[in-house]
Amino acid sequence: MNTDDLEQYEAERELQLANEYQDVVGMFKFAVETDRRFYLANTVDVRVLSEGPRPLLEITLTDAWVWDMYRKTRFIPSVRVLSFKDVNVEELPQQDLLNTDNL
Repeated sequence: MNTDDLEQYEAERELQLANEYQDVVGMFKFAVETDRRFYLANTVDVRVLSEGPRPLLEITLTDAWVWDMYRKTRFIPSVRVLSFKDVNVEELPQQDLLNTDNL
């Protein structure tokens, strides 16, 4: 496999993943971005485990989907993430807000 083949393969996998994201995003309440991954989840709990200049965060997700094109299974019952970096948690709009057919 040469470099062009590998780049083509990765581009196809990324497109498949983006399409899957569009299919599943309405099933989740939260979008969570860490320094290493992007998740969709229905329950998110963020705890500060240690204070200081670099606080340690523990993020627990349940009923989650992970953005990772190399995983065979992206639906995960529970995830525990430890991070010293920023974590972004966003509540997603309700499905009615995502449906623009009614406008």
